[in-house]
Amino acid sequence: MDRRNFMKKTAMGTAGMLGASALGPLGSLVGQATGSGKRPNIIVFLADDMGFSDIGCYGSEIPTPNIDRLASNGIQFTQFYNIARCSPARASLLTGLNPHQVGLGHLATTRVDLPAYQGYLNEECVTSAEVLKDVGYRTIMTGKWHVGVKEKAWPSNRGFDHFYGEHSYVDSYFEPTHRLFLDGEVVEPEGKDWYSTDAYTDYALKFLDEKQPGEQPFYLYLAYNAPHFPLQAFQEDIDKYRGKYMKGWDQVRLDRYQRQIELGITDPEWDLPPRDDGAAGWHDPIPRWEDVDDKELWDLKMASYAAQIDRMDQNIGRVLDRLEERGELENTVIFFLSDNGGCAEDWINRRNPEGVKPGDRNSMIAYGLPWAQVSNTPFRLYKRWVHEGGIATPFIAHWPEGISNPGTMSKEVGHVMDVMSTCIDLANADYPSSYNGNTITPMEGKSLVPVLKEGQRKGHDSLGWEHEGNRAFRKGNLKISWRDRYHKADWELYDLRADRTEMHDLSRKYPEKRKELISDYEAWADRVGVIEWDRLMEIRRKQRKG
Repeated sequence: MDRRNFMKKTAMGTAGMLGASALGPLGSLVGQATGSGKRPNIIVFLADDMGFSDIGCYGSEIPTPNIDRLASNGIQFTQFYNIARCSPARASLLTGLNPHQVGLGHLATTRVDLPAYQGYLNEECVTSAEVLKDVGYRTIMTGKWHVGVKEKAWPSNRGFDHFYGEHSYVDSYFEPTHRLFLDGEVVEPEGKDWYSTDAYTDYALKFLDEKQPGEQPFYLYLAYNAPHFPLQAFQEDIDKYRGKYMKGWDQVRLDRYQRQIELGITDPEWDLPPRDDGAAGWHDPIPRWEDVDDKELWDLKMASYAAQIDRMDQNIGRVLDRLEERGELENTVIFFLSDNGGCAEDWINRRNPEGVKPGDRNSMIAYGLPWAQVSNTPFRLYKRWVHEGGIATPFIAHWPEGISNPGTMSKEVGHVMDVMSTCIDLANADYPSSYNGNTITPMEGKSLVPVLKEGQRKGHDSLGWEHEGNRAFRKGNLKISWRDRYHKADWELYDLRADRTEMHDLSRKYPEKRKELISDYEAWADRVGVIEWDRLMEIRRKQRKG
């Protein structure tokens, strides 16, 4: 079956060192005219804690017809990266810089008195909203902000004309536990069936409709909290998936892996990592499904998680429908991605009220390690780690007027910070050297417009990651990775062309290459402001006591 037919079937709801491009020099940031001669509208859909394989067009059994529609008529990237955690990834997406450079080296809730870890966007960066607003765009955001709760770091003070959502993280879909804001004012949820995914979309559409089509180009950043824990969903959505996961996590993961091979996302030469045996030292082994007693509960967990993704896809469909009604779909650039890989954490389960089930309105339950490994198929590890399972994201670009070869896959290596530079390019704007009297850190992201228009670009020479002491550095098709959380580790070396699932460590075979990349990582880390994790935590403890 060819890819277009497979994608068509998936969109109808059936269950259903990489690439010629190396990492290379700075791509152009000069805007190009669109086919209509008008600057395009821009929409960024961001999912929260969603793994690489969790949507239909990336191999999932969860039908996501609206997201799949974007892929089948756009470009689907197979080597795109985020930053393993929500706050750093969102900061990078909004600014086009590494998160340490803008003050979000860890989380918005960490707030260490150090420039790279202050916990909110600094004044040496500009956001996509600030730049686009200055060149005439209407700037709209709904959803989860999570890059600063200080008032000066609120969306309304970082370039957005409209904002509806939560400044902090989101830990309830039905009843916000943090303050809900509308344009800088605290508001209450509306209606007894308020649900974050629906409400964020409601307000996005409301804001869009305040102007007539074509009156002013718009930039919409719709940052869902789905499918982040806790598992809370409408029963009608959960019911679609009950019983579908009784085959167990090993079989579901194998099915996804085989679909990815059929789609061309995964190379059959890459080994599928075995069931996680707990060797990392921070969790128990994943049991064989045959040995699990509470299969119905585990089925319900994954059915609830699938329901959250399903509801997100439904809402993306609402936005696409509205764009079509307004006659604006053709000249709107749409991006879809996730902020990090699937999450293996289950600490939230300790807060769960007695007798509450996954999916309930007041559930405080996560889907757990076994299903997280399924989400990240075919890769290793999870959110927080910077092996591919933590940092590989699905990434889809859709632009009928601008994409030269729709319905294709791209092996171009991309990074979440490229979204900002692409927005600037599309808007024919200039990245400022100073803003509001502050010197601005030079752009690090590279525009994706050449990929959209010509199928390729001169991309990044290299990319670096650091989160909680987990480290990685990619140069060409070589990558070094270090797991530093919960156990002692050392640098591993992988050839991502032959082994993107990181199963065959080449560090002993090529010690000089390993040494070279370690040196490159250290230079990158020093440049962007990384502080060794244990030292950072010690500084934080002293500051709290002081």
